[in-house]
Amino acid sequence: MKVKETKTVRSFLAIELKEDLVPKILDVQKEFKKTNANIKYVPSENMHFTLKFFGNIDEDMIDDISDSVEKVIKNYSSFDLNIKNCGCFPNKNVIKVLWLGLEEGSPIKSLQKDLDMEFKKLGFKKERNFISHLTIGRVKSPKNKKEIKSTIEELENIEIGQMIVYKICLKKSTLTPQGPIYEDIKVFELD
Repeated sequence: MKVKETKTVRSFLAIELKEDLVPKILDVQKEFKKTNANIKYVPSENMHFTLKFFGNIDEDMIDDISDSVEKVIKNYSSFDLNIKNCGCFPNKNVIKVLWLGLEEGSPIKSLQKDLDMEFKKLGFKKERNFISHLTIGRVKSPKNKKEIKSTIEELENIEIGQMIVYKICLKKSTLTPQGPIYEDIKVFELD
């Protein structure tokens, strides 16, 4: 008897960044580059807002995930995101991730919560503390931590700009020594 092999795919659900906002974000990265810290910057083509990271899933789960997304987005139309503020995870004393945030009041939080409820039915863990953010860099060592911290404080209230979200994408992430390569598996349009 031959056992059917299931292929797995590393995947996540995301909102892509509007291209005309990229130059301002690259300017923010330039400010951090002045610190000479050991930071791995996210290339602009990989910048996105993650709604759900699935990790490695069986390819046959893609249809179930897609059905869940379709079910939820019927209740949503396209919406604005206002990208602003600079911060870090987990905190300013232990800086691991540099990010740009969103203005409060965007529907992204309720969209994520509704999606999460559906994904829980498929066996995925619910997010504990979802914070909408755009990762711009990952700090690889404590080198020049003071400079990183003061740059975060200088840019804390930065205004990047607005974008309209009219689609969300289920993406495949292929890890390579040069960094991850993202490809669309499926794109879901918002009315």
